[in-house]
Amino acid sequence: MSAVPDTDVRRSAEAHLRALVGRDDVSLREDQWTAIEALAVGRRRSLVVQRTGWGKSAVYFVATLLLREAGAGPTVIVSPLLALMRNQIEAAQRAGIRAVTINSTNIESWEPIQDSIRAGEVDVLLVSPERLNNPGFRDEVLPKLAATCGLLVVDEAHCISDWGHDFRPDYRRIRILLDDLPDGIPVLATTATANARVTADVAEQLGTDVLVLRGSLDRESLRLGVVRLKTAEQRLAWLADHLAEQPGSGIIYCLTVAATQEIADYLRSRGHDVAAYSGQTDPTERQALEQDLIAGRVKALVATSALGMGFDATLGFVVNMGAPASPVAYYQQVGRAGRGLATDQESATVVLLPAIEDRDIWAYFASLAFPREELVRQTIQALADAGRPLSTAALESYVELNRTRLETMLKVLDVDGAVRRVRGGWEATGRPWAYDEQRYARVAEAREREQQAMIDYLGTDRCRMWFLRDQLDDPEATECGRCDNCGGLDLSTDVSAAAVEEAGARLSRPGVVVEPRKMWPSALDNLGIELKGKIADGAGEGRTVARLTDLGYGQALRELFRPGTPDGPVPVPLVRAVVEVLGDWRPSVDGIVYVESATRPTLTADLAEGLSRYLKVPVLGRYAIVDPSVAPRQGAANSAHRVAAVGRRFRLELGSGEGLDGQPGILLVDDLVVSGWTLTLAARALRRAGAREVLPLALASES
Repeated sequence: MSAVPDTDVRRSAEAHLRALVGRDDVSLREDQWTAIEALAVGRRRSLVVQRTGWGKSAVYFVATLLLREAGAGPTVIVSPLLALMRNQIEAAQRAGIRAVTINSTNIESWEPIQDSIRAGEVDVLLVSPERLNNPGFRDEVLPKLAATCGLLVVDEAHCISDWGHDFRPDYRRIRILLDDLPDGIPVLATTATANARVTADVAEQLGTDVLVLRGSLDRESLRLGVVRLKTAEQRLAWLADHLAEQPGSGIIYCLTVAATQEIADYLRSRGHDVAAYSGQTDPTERQALEQDLIAGRVKALVATSALGMGFDATLGFVVNMGAPASPVAYYQQVGRAGRGLATDQESATVVLLPAIEDRDIWAYFASLAFPREELVRQTIQALADAGRPLSTAALESYVELNRTRLETMLKVLDVDGAVRRVRGGWEATGRPWAYDEQRYARVAEAREREQQAMIDYLGTDRCRMWFLRDQLDDPEATECGRCDNCGGLDLSTDVSAAAVEEAGARLSRPGVVVEPRKMWPSALDNLGIELKGKIADGAGEGRTVARLTDLGYGQALRELFRPGTPDGPVPVPLVRAVVEVLGDWRPSVDGIVYVESATRPTLTADLAEGLSRYLKVPVLGRYAIVDPSVAPRQGAANSAHRVAAVGRRFRLELGSGEGLDGQPGILLVDDLVVSGWTLTLAARALRRAGAREVLPLALASES
């Protein structure tokens, strides 16, 4: 550490740092002091691109204390990571900083928090980016914060840039917030995962005369390695055999929510203390799980990228079951490990186990890109024609996009000025808007390059840390001497036969519950359909063999439903799986009705006939295609349009031409569950024809 200059400001900054970390033997590094001085003394806008664990949080907390001592208003921190927010609040309180947060998990506290801000009782307000576009917060709270805040901090600033690996439309609202800040209010943007292009983009959006502090992105405490195994059974077995060898507690990252649950269940069956964690986990449970991980009460959380730990977490390992879609995203995830370790004595292990299905999952997420122009124009026109605010649910009946893509698109249009979020939904502004097709194409091409780079990372014989740093345009990238390619990490690929057998038994256990649809989509009357509210005559709980994203039967099902696979009878291994599902489920059925398929007519008919022979019940009819002009997946992007399309495409045809009063239990057979609305409408038709109960059975579901 360099000597502390004899200045009042730096002495005060050092004292605040010691209170923050709870130690008397620490002092600011020169690069940290440069950033703090730029904010608290120079009142400048700064962009700090530094590795995870460098101490970015310390910079803005110390700067906050200095600015508050000088009479400045509270610091506003925009952060997308709720876990990080909670850790930061705890750290701030140790230093006497009064920190609060406004996010989706504490709605009941918003009013008292705003009262405290107005009373000057808050030093730091942490907000999620989604709050910036909440009408009440945007119109009532945000202008006051912009006028009175003493420092604006944008954490995970790469999210501002659509070139970043984790672009978030809500972050674009920050551009407007920056324009509304009075002169002389310092701004700090921080990230650990920005390459040269993203750094330049974010710096440009911050304004002119921006101080950019970019340091080495080496993580001296990390040892990186790749274990390549051929099958899902071997990968699970490796994890079960070698998890206990990993230092301390850590994170096992997965690409899908389903995988977190499947892997966590398997590891618990092998005696490991782990838990599943995703964006679908209840907020209260998420907080408890985070604390269990930090305190070492669990060996690992099996998590999606929803888990991002704060700087107080000291984790001994990160294992990725499946590769993220870019080296930059991977660098961010592995950065969760190795914080707070004494690098000359300890190190954290980072292991990646890639899978064949990774590319299918990447392709799925890539399909959620910005919609084509005609759908965007259709949305704007629907809002203009309505003459009143429309909710996202109501808009679904006008635009064939699912809820997530529609919401994301509207956020982009809001920042672009074409629409505006108001109480009650969205409205058109009437301002001209241009579809930037070239920009969207360039971003899509960049994503493809990132995916290829991730594939190159798996196969490289060069230093792995160098590879990741080079992808981030780190000019100081060098060989690390610690990874498996440098000889500093020796990862065994051995798996015990017993573990492989047990993993195989777990993965070969078919059966996924299909929950019935319970509510009709909103605003179906806009499409001339008189259905609303609760579904009184729908399907019962059903089953599929597996999800397409599952580790076990998922691979065989992905191959079966891949475009170009010829139609034919149900493959024998899947026949056995269906029989096993029926054995566990034991549905009470008196007859079978199947959903006709235009793309796989042999497959679905063979499935129905085979079930008829096995269960010794008749095939009573089919949910038949009567309007082939409606494409097989037409309307699947959102519920309202799918209900309309299915209603036009299909009609129930029974062999007897009569009702089903003598056949109270019907097994409704389909090949693939996508949205669930085909099964719901088929079940409604069967119920209206006299069936007491309709139980769906399909080979696979998409999610």
